[in-house]
Amino acid sequence: MGANGDGDPVDTQEAIMQATYRALCTHGYSNLTMQSIADEFDKTKGVIHYHYDTKQDLLVAFLEYLLDAFERNIAIDERHDPITRLEALIDTLLFGPPGRGEFDHWELTTAMLEIRSEAPHNEEFRRQLSHNYEIVEAMVTAIVEDGIEQGVFRDVNAEEVATLLLTTINGARIYQVTLQRDDIAGIAKSSLTAIIRDWLCRSDEIDD
Repeated sequence: MGANGDGDPVDTQEAIMQATYRALCTHGYSNLTMQSIADEFDKTKGVIHYHYDTKQDLLVAFLEYLLDAFERNIAIDERHDPITRLEALIDTLLFGPPGRGEFDHWELTTAMLEIRSEAPHNEEFRRQLSHNYEIVEAMVTAIVEDGIEQGVFRDVNAEEVATLLLTTINGARIYQVTLQRDDIAGIAKSSLTAIIRDWLCRSDEIDD
């Protein structure tokens, strides 16, 4: 990838990422081409090739771009108590950040699912997605461990709790976009809230 001689390189690369996002949402991964991306771009296809030699190079950069945006959007206020923080994180992971966010949440979920489906055959996609999962898993684990230390949560294996919550959340998001069921994320939220309140929390710490 070289430096761009036509305008600000950062602005140009941002425009390429946005064009890739629109093309992916429109055509899906299997029908995504450099031309379909260029069709969403206000410069020539040659500018895209100037920055990215191949579609693979572009999509690796695009996945990193999506994951960076995702990680920025799931930041949780550390000043709140562990129950509030955990429920807020679950809500953000299921429905997107409240009142903010760079992409439509369900469009982003669909775009990520398109790329995730290629991860078994693409080592770089798999590496980036694994890193993203580890970041979110560490966030959940840290909140649960904090709750245990404060005496709010029962003495449980925090990593196993994180695995349970994230597996449920990921499954709910996938089912919602693939089955076009608008109720699944809400059902998952209700179920996970019950798990937190009825199982994870110490009974004397629940504030109704």
